[in-house]
Amino acid sequence: MASKLLTRILEELGCISIYNSPLDTKLLCIQRFVRLFAYGGSTLILVSYLSALGISKSQIGLFMTLTLVGDVFISLILTLFADALGRKAILALGALLISASGIAFALSGNYWVLLAAAIFGVISPGGNEIGPFRAIEESVVAHLTPASNRSDVYAWYSLVGTAGTAFGIMTCGWVVNSLQSTKGMDNVSAYRMAYFGYAALGLVKFILACGLSKRIEADNKVPAKDDPATRPLLENEVGPKAAQKPKKSMLPSISKASKGIVVNLCILFALDAFASGLAPMSWVTYFFRQKFDLHEGSLGSLFFTTSIIAAASMLVASSIAKRIGNVKTMVFTHLPSAIALSLIPVPSSLTGAIVFLVLRSCTQSMDVAPRSAFLADIILPNERTAVMGAINVVKTCSQSIGPSITGILADHGLFWVAFVMAGSLKATYDLGMLAVFLGHETREEEEAQAEAAPTQTQSGESAA
Repeated sequence: MASKLLTRILEELGCISIYNSPLDTKLLCIQRFVRLFAYGGSTLILVSYLSALGISKSQIGLFMTLTLVGDVFISLILTLFADALGRKAILALGALLISASGIAFALSGNYWVLLAAAIFGVISPGGNEIGPFRAIEESVVAHLTPASNRSDVYAWYSLVGTAGTAFGIMTCGWVVNSLQSTKGMDNVSAYRMAYFGYAALGLVKFILACGLSKRIEADNKVPAKDDPATRPLLENEVGPKAAQKPKKSMLPSISKASKGIVVNLCILFALDAFASGLAPMSWVTYFFRQKFDLHEGSLGSLFFTTSIIAAASMLVASSIAKRIGNVKTMVFTHLPSAIALSLIPVPSSLTGAIVFLVLRSCTQSMDVAPRSAFLADIILPNERTAVMGAINVVKTCSQSIGPSITGILADHGLFWVAFVMAGSLKATYDLGMLAVFLGHETREEEEAQAEAAPTQTQSGESAA
């Protein structure tokens, strides 16, 4: 009895699914932890570092915007050609770009050099995903995982990333604090040591990427309908036309049915991403430091706690999604976090602000795994990398506008407006997802209905 109960609990938490997943899936999760660990540490100190170099808040906001715009083009090119050039090669190249950016930030204090390193390398302004990694990795996870287990695996994939951010934030905060208090380093020198660590983590990720197998590569096969009426003709056909093989294109093809879905997704995700750009973690940490005079160690501990809460909530999301569906889970968990986000700047006390920050973290990441599973379910397998890459590009474009607006608002003493705008827009996105995609059929459901239709027709004819 006890063993059955334990097995049931492990199934609900997705532990069995991730345990039975291929080694490549586990390596991708470890890579994501390392990458988000680096992003988390960089996010904690990015605004403070640029501010210590004498850069104004408006310029810092512009810096973040241009960084995200540069990421759009890099990610678009790499994800479009990832399946043709090799997913493993693109992931390894991205890891080297992380190291290059870290070295540039550690050695230079020039605004334009840092901007170039952020644009052409990989620096996350908000502590979340940037670069081509997520689109490729999610496509690989969908490729290697049965549809019934995807929500569980995506939940652990997301949880590992959020945990990486949490540990990165706390580690960087206390390392910087220790360098300042025990080694006597000034702020700039301590921040630069942290970016040397960022570069080292890029090399760790490169080694992990090289350990992936050939199973992660795309099949490059377009599914075709098996028509018995035409099969004999095609099999018996001979001649130059039959022997001629179709040319393999470097660019992926997207079906007409998928294009309509992608357009709706891009519009809604763009709205959510713009809201996220108004309140990225870099600005939120700076808000708490400026308003409540917290040092890096305390900031690291605070955002470590909220990130761990967010990570733990992802396991609950997978269980909820199995019962009410991915779309409802996305909306009903994300909406409360949007409301809490808009209320963070309202309290004048640190305790009050932390309460709303914690309330936001309780559900802010619960929509991530269901959203990934939903995308994998409604998009054709041979289109996943390109479509997910295109959606990420749209999200990054929209997100890139936000930091500049927040920087201008902060310079004019209106920091709080950014939080209210972000929360309101995210709530609008949630309601839009519910209105457009509630009841939308997945690819598996459409195929099941298509297979059932001829059977029902034949049964009707037999009865007649």
